Amino acid sequence: MATFQRERALESMAHSTYDLVVVGAGMTGTGVALDAASRGLRVALIDSGDIASGTSSKSSKMVHGGLRYLQQREFRLVYENLRERQRLLENAPFLVRPLPFLVPLFGRNGVASKALVRGYSTALRIYELSGGWRIGQRYRKITRDQALAYLPTLNTDRLVAGFLYFDARGDDARVALALAKTAALDFDADVATYLRCVDILHDASGRVKAVVAHDSLNDTTTSISTKAVVNATGVWADDVFSMAEHKGSHRITPAKGVHLSVARDRLPADVAAVLSVPGDRRSIFVVPFEDAAFTYIGTTDTAYDGEFDEPHCTPEDVAYLLNAVNASTWSNLTTSDVTGVWAGLRPLLAPVEGKALKERTADLSRRHQVTDSHDGVVHITGGKWTTYRQMAEDTVDALRPYVTGLKSVRTKNLRFHGVGPWRPTSEPEIHLYRRFGEDARVILDMIATDGSLGECPIDGQPYVGAEFIFSVRFEMATSLIDLLTRRTRAHLHDARATLKGAARVASFVAADLSWSDEDVQRELNAYESLVRREFGAAGLTL
Repeated sequence: MATFQRERALESMAHSTYDLVVVGAGMTGTGVALDAASRGLRVALIDSGDIASGTSSKSSKMVHGGLRYLQQREFRLVYENLRERQRLLENAPFLVRPLPFLVPLFGRNGVASKALVRGYSTALRIYELSGGWRIGQRYRKITRDQALAYLPTLNTDRLVAGFLYFDARGDDARVALALAKTAALDFDADVATYLRCVDILHDASGRVKAVVAHDSLNDTTTSISTKAVVNATGVWADDVFSMAEHKGSHRITPAKGVHLSVARDRLPADVAAVLSVPGDRRSIFVVPFEDAAFTYIGTTDTAYDGEFDEPHCTPEDVAYLLNAVNASTWSNLTTSDVTGVWAGLRPLLAPVEGKALKERTADLSRRHQVTDSHDGVVHITGGKWTTYRQMAEDTVDALRPYVTGLKSVRTKNLRFHGVGPWRPTSEPEIHLYRRFGEDARVILDMIATDGSLGECPIDGQPYVGAEFIFSVRFEMATSLIDLLTRRTRAHLHDARATLKGAARVASFVAADLSWSDEDVQRELNAYESLVRREFGAAGLTL
C-alpha cells in the first residue's frame, strides 16, 4: 500500500511552493487540509506535535448533536451538528458508528416528575426534528427494568424509567489521522508532524510568502513557501494570530474537560448514559469503550489558565466525576477504581473585547469563527469536532482572495481512506476493521506471515503487535507515546497495564524505527514519566 511518511513530506516542503500551509493537525486542521487538497490546492499540513496530539485526541469521543445545546437555544448549532454527524456516519462507516444513549429518570415512590418527563420528551422530539431522525432510529421511553438491563448499577431506590435516544461514537484521534491520510494518499497533500510554526514571512506588499518551521526531531529549521496559511491550532491560535498580525491576541478562552476510565465490571454499561450532576446544572456521560473492557466517565467543563501543552486532571476533577456517578448508581467508585485519565482544552471563543466572562464555560457557545488577517492568513477558531467538516469548508472558502483554481467542495460525500467493500468475518477482523477499515487486510497479512504479531502485548487490551508495526510503517508514528496514547487508546483504557506492556510494544517496533537499546530505554522512560505526571497530578497512585 502507499506510504504516509514524514521524511518524504519534509523533503517536498523544502523544495515546493504551496497554495496553502495548514498549521495544526487536529480535527480542524486535518479537515481543512483534506477540503483544500480535494478542491485542487497544493497543500502542506504541519503540527508541532503528533496528529491530534492536542485537544483532538482528548474529547468525549462522541459524534453528537449536543442535546444540552437545546437548553441554550442553540437550535442552528444542533441542526448543523446532526447534519455533520450523519455525513461522518456515511463517509467513515468503519470509524464512526451509532451509539444508544440512556437518560435514566429518577423520582420518588416510583413516580418521576411530570415536568421532568415532559421536558425530556420535548427536547428529544426537537432533537429528532433537528436531524436526529437521520440515524434511522427514534427515541423512546423505556421501563425501569429495561434501563437496568443497559446500566445494571443504577440506583434502584429512585429509578422509575428512562429514555433511549441515538447518537454516534468515534475515536477522535483515529478520525483525525484518517483525514490526514486521505488528504495525503488520495489528494497528494504533504503532512509532517513535530514541525512547529515559529514565524510567518511576508513579501514587500505585505502578503504571506512562507512559513518558518522548526523540526523538533531533527533540530533543523526550514522555510515553506506558500500563497496562504490557515491557523487551525485550537487553543494555541492566539500564538499564530500574534505571528500574523505582529501584536498580542486574546481571542480564545480555554475550558478544561476531563475524563477518567474504570474497569467495565465496576461500571457495566451496554450503552452510553447521561447522568445529572447533583447541585450543578450539568450532566456527565458514562460511555463503554468499544472493543475494550473499560468504561469512561466525563466530562468536566471548567475555565482554565494553566499551561496549554499538558493540562492535567486534578483530584477535584476526579472527585467531581466519581461523585456524580455514585449519586446515580450503587457502583461506589473510588479513586482506586480509576485506570486511566485524560484532560483536554476546548478552544472556546473569548468574550468580545471589553466584556468580562460572566458565563460558565459550559454555557459558552460552541460555534466557530473564520477570521481573515487580509494578508493571506485565515484563522479558524472555536467549534467542536463533530462539525469539523463544515468548519473546514467555511475556512477554505475564505481563501478565495489568495488562491486560484479553487474547485467546488467535495467533502460532503467524500469517503475516507480505508472505506471499501471488504468486511470482517471474525472478532479479530472486526476489531481491526473498526480501526483501519480496508487497511486491516495488510495487518492480517502480517499476522499470517508471522503468528507472533497476533499476540496482545498489553494485558486486558485488544491491540495486537502487528497494529503497532503498521502504525510505524504507514501512520507516521514516531514514538512509544504516539503508539500508546493515539494510534491505540491503550493508555486511556488502563495506563498501569500499558506501562507494564510498554517494553513488549517497543520490541515490536524497534527495528522499524532503528531504535538502539538506549533509544528503547529513552522511550520507555518518556512514557513512564507521562503516566507518573498524569496520575500524580490527579492524586492517583501507580
